[in-house]
Amino acid sequence: MYNDITGIILCGGKSIRMGRNKAFLRLGDKFVIEVISNLMKQLFDRVMLITNDINNYEFLNLETYGDMYIGKGPLGGIHSGLTHSNTEKNFIISCDIPLITKDAIRFIADYPSKKKIIVPYAEGFIQQMCGVYSKCCLGVIEEIIEQPDSKKCKVLELVERAGGEIIDISNIMSGYTQNMFLNMNDISNYHKVVELYTE
Repeated sequence: MYNDITGIILCGGKSIRMGRNKAFLRLGDKFVIEVISNLMKQLFDRVMLITNDINNYEFLNLETYGDMYIGKGPLGGIHSGLTHSNTEKNFIISCDIPLITKDAIRFIADYPSKKKIIVPYAEGFIQQMCGVYSKCCLGVIEEIIEQPDSKKCKVLELVERAGGEIIDISNIMSGYTQNMFLNMNDISNYHKVVELYTE
């Protein structure tokens, strides 16, 4: 159990391609958000949820906060999470990668790096929505968010500006499995997650 790292779940996506709130899709007898929150509670002493639909998530009994910068996507969620955290290190995870394992989270959280951000590279992509983010990144986040061109408000720009550590987790983590970072962007991905998910 980590007491020096805050667990932060981002649950603010509009789920446009899915057509419904991904957090409340079913995996077995649980909602996806329950799967992720239960996992995080097993690892982190303090877990918070960032969403702009706070009332819908009261049943989770988590600290819940909305975005302070509205309409800025996941970067706005990261900003809110880091603002409300009282630890320097924070583990950020989006609610739509329910195949992630405790071992993978521990591997990233324990990775020996002094960088302000540590995110994995797997399955052909930088998995920026599952990694360690330092509270000291708040200033950089605000700089990015307040840029006139809102299209630049992206998490990958933060990783780049902060000189983040990108770890090739699929090649260096013992026990890594394909689809661990499968993101439920659409209904076909959801069906695949359902097929692969084991409690």
